[in-house]
Amino acid sequence: MDHPSSLESLIEALRCLPGVGPKSAQRMAYHLLQHNRSGAQRLADALHLALAALRHCQRCNTFTEAEVCARCLSPRRDASLLCVVETPVDMNMLEQTHAYSGLYYVLMGRVSPLDGIGAGELHLERLLTRACDGVVREVIIATNFTNEGEATAHYLSEMLRSRGVGVSRIARGVPVGGELEYVDAGTLAQALRERRPLAD
Repeated sequence: MDHPSSLESLIEALRCLPGVGPKSAQRMAYHLLQHNRSGAQRLADALHLALAALRHCQRCNTFTEAEVCARCLSPRRDASLLCVVETPVDMNMLEQTHAYSGLYYVLMGRVSPLDGIGAGELHLERLLTRACDGVVREVIIATNFTNEGEATAHYLSEMLRSRGVGVSRIARGVPVGGELEYVDAGTLAQALRERRPLAD
């Protein structure tokens, strides 16, 4: 079935969202146009505003409307700790734990040779400058436990250790509330390797 060119453009634009295929994009487009035109306008306005107003924080590289984000400027954060994550979403997840009070650096990606993303595309010189500023004592690498995330963690740890920066990696293991019979063998093996003594 042929769609008007403007409708086809909308459907194609919606397909850029993660996990949205042709049928989902078509359903979204028809829903917005038929049932929620005001919602479609709000979406268009919000997207236009975000593209115009947001930039990368000069210190942590996350999205912000100012040159330096509020988190980086906060005197309550421990500037001696720097946690490196792949995306702003990962940073937000760590913040929700209320278990970390240091600062962040957001890579906005990960090393992925198959996708043509090397260390150069991640602009790691900015991270290096930040980590070697004389204030940071420890860099916590919190990349994902995928092949690409592990490769990124390895590359970062080698790069930082060669300059005398203390580096640690977030632990892996059995999830809180998890039952061993439902945990995959790789996760269970890692939990055994990363075991620690019980406190008295």
